[in-house]
Amino acid sequence: MVSFQYVVKDEQGIHARPAGLLVKAIAGLSSKVTIKKGEKAANGKMILAVMSLSVKCGEEITVEVEGDNAEADAATVKTFLEENL
Repeated sequence: MVSFQYVVKDEQGIHARPAGLLVKAIAGLSSKVTIKKGEKAANGKMILAVMSLSVKCGEEITVEVEGDNAEADAATVKTFLEENL
């Protein structure tokens, strides 16, 4: 398993549009991706679960990636976050 933390920089946090783009990016990966905020966790491939985390600007999330391709998939998610959120 590979995990990393990311602080959301988007002024509106992870709202509907970026959540949809994030889920779309994760859906194409072979690994299982879990996004955590505090004690709450969400399947990264389910938009309602990601939105239910209510991540605001400046808040830290933890991304956990599990699978045979975890290193590459984690790098893909991290790049997406840095470019979009």
